[in-house]
Order: sequence, then structure tokens, then C-alpha cells
Amino acid sequence: MKKISVAIVGYGNIGKFVVEALQTAPDMEIAGVVRRSLSEEKPLELTNIPVVTDIQELGKVDVAILSTPSRKVEENAQKYLAMGIHTVDSFDIHSDIWQLKQNLDTTAKANQAVSIISAGWDPGSDSVVRALLQAAAPKGLTYTNFGPGMSMGHSVAAKAIEGVKDALSMTIPLGTGIHRRMVYIELEEGYAFEQVAAAIKADNYFSHDETHVMQVDDINAIKDMGHGVNMTRKGVSGKTQNQLFEFNMRINNPALTAQMLVAVARASMKQRPGCYTMIEIPVIDLLAGDRESLIKQLV
Repeated sequence: MKKISVAIVGYGNIGKFVVEALQTAPDMEIAGVVRRSLSEEKPLELTNIPVVTDIQELGKVDVAILSTPSRKVEENAQKYLAMGIHTVDSFDIHSDIWQLKQNLDTTAKANQAVSIISAGWDPGSDSVVRALLQAAAPKGLTYTNFGPGMSMGHSVAAKAIEGVKDALSMTIPLGTGIHRRMVYIELEEGYAFEQVAAAIKADNYFSHDETHVMQVDDINAIKDMGHGVNMTRKGVSGKTQNQLFEFNMRINNPALTAQMLVAVARASMKQRPGCYTMIEIPVIDLLAGDRESLIKQLV
């Protein structure tokens, strides 16, 4: 069986775990890693993996996994889709997902390519769970409570604010889907903490939640990539009231994000050209193996 050739675009927290997930995938192979520059020393774990600045240097690539900040996703996806390369990403700005889907759908179809967006764990696999719970109880309410844990998207957004040397954003669940953001920052020399904190709170990632910003000397001294979610739905099945469902997990954030990206990279090879979210993808397409065996095993 010909293996799916996958390129990893970006090599931050998620990219490192994508490499590990691909190394354990029986139907995939790593084409290489695409970085903005090669000025940094090549990490030891990439010794036998090509590292380039242009994906075309890697030869035939089936799928590009975009392990970049969400605000860079559309730019990168548009470029690779125009080359006819499938893309998958973990874009996590919930309010912008529909517009991103529309924007990428046109390019994907025009170039006979597939894009699967917002395919981490939330949005992503949690979105699939929410859809399943709503199918089980069509009338009702679902609450998704994150944490306590590190939010990668919010941490990256805080770090991008001028004057921030490094940042850690912790998500604290307050219940019924309401969250507090605890943002710890190292300041660049010459910047006033009050101005930087105000800029963080005004950013779209933080402006909708209660946000507290604190200055620390060393982010690495407090960083923990653990995270989690508690999801509950109370609703009605048919005409029967008081149906209650609960879903819990405690995870390493980038490791799970990376694993889901690898799963949707596999699924991208089985879809018609266009742009999709995870709730539009057949679950079986995420799995390695032949369809008959998977059905016999899982149904």
C-alpha cells in the first residue's frame, strides 16, 4: 500500500508532536518539515527528516499539516491548496470558522484539493462529541467547560502582543461554559506592564472572557501543557425529559491536537474536493485500516 506523504508546516509545540504521531501511523510517511528559516540549529529528533523553507523542495506531498498559529492558517492554506496539496489545521477562533471554510472551499475546489479546518480537539473532536450529544437529545443545552489547563491558541496570541517576550494563558472553568483566562507574561525590556496587559485584554482572543494578566520572571518555571474538558448535555430524547450525558477527558494539549491532525490528514485523502470541518467527515475515515475490519471491530 502506498503511504500518504505528509509535510509538517511549522515546528512549534504542535509540530513536534505531529512528527511523533506520524511516526506511529502505519499508512503515512513524513515528507519533511517546512520552517520559515533554517537559521536555527536542526533539532536532534529531525536528524533523518528533511527540513526546508519551501514545500516544493520535498517532491510529491499529499497533505500539509499546518501546525502554525491560527492567524497564519488561511495564508498558508491558500498557498498550498493552490498547489493542489491537501491541508489540515487546528484553527481555533470559533467565531471565524464559517468564514474560513467559505474562503478555502473555493480554492480547494478550483485545485481539486481538500482542506479540513479546525481539526484539533476543540474545535475538532469535541465538535463531533457535541454533534453526537445533540443527536441523542435534540432539544436541550450543552455546556463545554475547558481546563484547568494551558490554552495553546491563547498563549500564542498573548505572545504575539508587542512587548511580550513569552506568555502562558491558563483556562479556568467557572461552569456552564464560562471561563476565566489567567495570562502570565514575561515582559520585553522597556515596555510598561499596564500597557501590555491592556493590549492583551483588548485582543479578540481575550476580550470576551474575564481575563487577568500577571507578570512573571520565567514562563518555563510555571508551564504545564496539561488540559482537559468536561462536557454535559441535559435534554430531551423524543418526548422523554431529563436525559443527561457527560463527557470528560484530561490530556496533554499539543499531543492530542497533533494526533487529531494526523487523523484528519488521513481522512482528507477520502473526501471530494472542498473545505470541511470535522463534523462533516465520516468518523471511520479518521482511522487507519480497511473498512470491513473496522466495522467488525467497532460496531
